[in-house]
Amino acid sequence: MLSPISWMKERGILIELTFIDADGESQTIQATPGESVMEAAIRNEVPGIEAACGGALACATCHAYVEEPWYSDVPEKTETEADMLEYGSHVDGRSRLTCQIEVTEALRGAVIRTPIEQG
Repeated sequence: MLSPISWMKERGILIELTFIDADGESQTIQATPGESVMEAAIRNEVPGIEAACGGALACATCHAYVEEPWYSDVPEKTETEADMLEYGSHVDGRSRLTCQIEVTEALRGAVIRTPIEQG
């Protein structure tokens, strides 16, 4: 019997995301639709995503940069997320908290960059 992850991968249900760190090293992971990008990153041990609050929107240690064209496909930041990003390091116009981004088909193949350090 296949594990749930293997079953979804076999059927093309998993969404591939590529994380690139500040040194240019990349890691492609398989994410499950419905989980947060942060959950997928932590499960796959992506360097640079710390997630100190575990996704409770109480820190900015899951901060990352979502590249275009995928950035345009994620829902806009909430006011709370924007406020929390003020505590992040190296924040720019593509900055998001990965705990606030749900993995959907729109993110298939997305490139997400992690900052040189988390705030």
